[in-house]
Amino acid sequence: MVQVRAAAEAESGYIASMSIWKPAIFLLLPLAATAGDLREERDPATGLSSWIYADNGFSLQLIQLLPEYVNALYSSRGLPKSIVDGMSDYCVFGTVIKNDTPRKLSYRVADWRYIGPGGKPQKPRTKTEWLKEWRKQGSTYQWSILPDDQTFEPGDWSQGFTTVKLKPGTAFDLVVHWRMGNEKHQYQFRDLRCAPEKPPVAGAS
Repeated sequence: MVQVRAAAEAESGYIASMSIWKPAIFLLLPLAATAGDLREERDPATGLSSWIYADNGFSLQLIQLLPEYVNALYSSRGLPKSIVDGMSDYCVFGTVIKNDTPRKLSYRVADWRYIGPGGKPQKPRTKTEWLKEWRKQGSTYQWSILPDDQTFEPGDWSQGFTTVKLKPGTAFDLVVHWRMGNEKHQYQFRDLRCAPEKPPVAGAS
């Protein structure tokens, strides 16, 4: 539990200095039916949306991030232009996962799938894949992306970026999987939207 919290706090420390997003705070086993609540919220100051799914103490929040914000964040870390430009092909969401259940909770980003306009399920790009590419380009930077997989004790949380290869403004579904105790769960976020290329008009409906 201490390690997960420490990693989350370290990750958030690198993001928070420029952050416009903040948390609102497998065994072959039967797949548990998940009947939680999903709500979409819009920040009146930025016009950007976030989606929060909560189910019996498990919560996952996805927050739209503007391409120019992502570009500015990575540029501010002194990363090579090739890395900054490489992020521009991806739709990026701030992601917060929290375990307020009395049981252990785990997830693997490699098990998640997004479904874009073509209808074909695809895997989000994982942190391991990003770091491998960044190292090839001469960078040892390792922060910002949501960890590939984690196991949470009760009360643990984590945050980072989820990246899907879609254009700004694209609508898509995201199927997330997690384990709680000996149960496997999944939930499909429907009609998520990548952030627009330019900031929306504040207060627009």
